[in-house]
Amino acid sequence: MSELRRLDVLRAIVEDYVQSREPVGSKALLDRHNLGVSAATIRNDMALLEEEGLIAAPHTSSGRIPTEKGYRRFVDEIGELKPLSRAERDAINKILDSSTDLDEMLKSTVRLLARLTNQVAMIQVPHYDTASLKNLELVSLGSTQVLMVMIASNGTVDQRMMAVPRLYTDTELADLKLWLLNSFEGVQLADLRGKLSRSGLSPQQQAEPLVDAVLHALEEMAQAANTQRIIMAGTANLARVEGDFPLSITPVLEALEEQVVLLKLFSELEADSRGVAVAIGTEHHYGQLSEAAVVATTYGSDVRNKLGVLGPTRMNYPTSMASVRAVARYLSKILAN
Repeated sequence: MSELRRLDVLRAIVEDYVQSREPVGSKALLDRHNLGVSAATIRNDMALLEEEGLIAAPHTSSGRIPTEKGYRRFVDEIGELKPLSRAERDAINKILDSSTDLDEMLKSTVRLLARLTNQVAMIQVPHYDTASLKNLELVSLGSTQVLMVMIASNGTVDQRMMAVPRLYTDTELADLKLWLLNSFEGVQLADLRGKLSRSGLSPQQQAEPLVDAVLHALEEMAQAANTQRIIMAGTANLARVEGDFPLSITPVLEALEEQVVLLKLFSELEADSRGVAVAIGTEHHYGQLSEAAVVATTYGSDVRNKLGVLGPTRMNYPTSMASVRAVARYLSKILAN
């Protein structure tokens, strides 16, 4: 019984500290939580929690705050994640259903997740190893520009504006598009760069500057498709909680900007039985993020694709975990359709 009560005390301390950012004392616990015991018992429980390294006294304060170990115990004790409200579910559906292409959908996803959690939201752009060229469009925009749109088999849409020396007719563009699709449709983007050649074109077509521009643009698109990157939103939320990074917020901002650390971290995270992974402070071995916590999960059909949130260790873990899991499930459902 005393062990369960101590967990209740720890839970109350975490919840109060996350809410107020103020060290939590025994009187505050008595006032705010129905723990059903005396102040002396709570003080005794707090002393035992401190001995276990789950809470600590900052400076000379009479109150206590959770330690990294305390947050971990709190997170491990979270059972069923609370479902999102009807309004939140409707917002997810509305935003994701209205997205016109995959890139826009991913941007909408992180903006939504940042709003739901008040953290930095991150999503890994899908791996394109198996995606192939599905369709192309070439559109004349006057005498100086042609727009090329590439559509991949996984729904990704990429486009490039190309400068051209003259006006190309619809027939010329249609013929070039037909040749491109006959030559490269179904070729995996990972292999496309090595297969771009002019074989099958007439000498007159090969001499056209547009052909060079198109092949160069296709090569850039294929290269971009195979470059791993993360889309994020809500970085400004860190300014709200800068005080939660006692050493410096700079390494966290640098990690967000460089993305290499985040990609490595994402690749190492594995979801637990609740469908999410939680890495707190030094648990993830990346010094730049030693004062941060990450909540992440997979989305879509490829387990390598991750989305999640990053914030201080003083994070509302139940809300972040529930939001990350719910958004990932909605996104996966839309991608599957």
